[in-house]
Amino acid sequence: MLHLRVISPVGSTDQVLAALRADPGVTHVVLLRGAGIDPAGDVLQADVAREAADGVVASLCALGVDRVGGVALEQVDTSVSDAADRAEEAAPGEAADAVVWEELVARTGEESRLNATFLAFLSIACLLAGVAVVTDSTITLVGAMVVGPEFGPLAALAVGLVLRRRDLVRRAAVALAVGFPAAMLVTAGGALLGAATGLFRRDEVLAGDELDFVFQVGPFSLIVALLAGAAGMLSMTSAKSAALVGVFISVTTVPAAGYAAIGAVLGEWGICARSAAQLAVNLVGVVTAAALVLALRNRRAPVRDTGRPLSDG
Repeated sequence: MLHLRVISPVGSTDQVLAALRADPGVTHVVLLRGAGIDPAGDVLQADVAREAADGVVASLCALGVDRVGGVALEQVDTSVSDAADRAEEAAPGEAADAVVWEELVARTGEESRLNATFLAFLSIACLLAGVAVVTDSTITLVGAMVVGPEFGPLAALAVGLVLRRRDLVRRAAVALAVGFPAAMLVTAGGALLGAATGLFRRDEVLAGDELDFVFQVGPFSLIVALLAGAAGMLSMTSAKSAALVGVFISVTTVPAAGYAAIGAVLGEWGICARSAAQLAVNLVGVVTAAALVLALRNRRAPVRDTGRPLSDG
């Protein structure tokens, strides 16, 4: 179930209330007249079956509530109610298969911002990948994969392409185009410092072979990226976030970026180029599969597009 909160202008409240009560997937409806302060209006609350949420939000937007009031959704972890059980049974489809498009746009928009936190996580992930390369440690490499935050912008890019949201595509592309080079430069700087202080030697690094798969580009590189992108988008749209950990460990985006930086520092330009190619293949594969999954999902209502860039707030 999802909890819905609506701030409605007084003149539209009866229409909003009628729309909520008419949907069989809506229950626990509460009306607080005059409770809204900013924006002013009436406050309505309800619990909505996930499979009905997309249609409910679309109907509220059709009434203009999103422009002069507000609509908010949040996850209900536990609901002990016969009325809630009846609403979930009456709503068409299955909760796991339902896509709440406004929720997806908001979530991917939030995770696609280029900010200090994103750069810090990506830099740390690439540094971990660099440490994995010089120590020939697969365990450290897995840690780097999990820490990497790159799936957020990749998912946002797929959503933006499918929904033709240029603002979302632009934001995600900037995050990736700036984030990876910056993280690779940080990793290269760390590698130069490590080499200068004797933390590792070039011949020792080149002697390791446990992580050679990172820069070995082949058809399976694309296959894994496609499968991971599909699984990741299914996880995001069905609210099964646990599967995302497997996605992070599957793709070699961060490892390839880290290996490319180490290869450049060691003067192994062939390894550097192949690692960069591996990075590109993984990025393209993940976005392609994620976009395909979204395109195949059934959209019952158009996603609201205000024509304005996504808010930074």
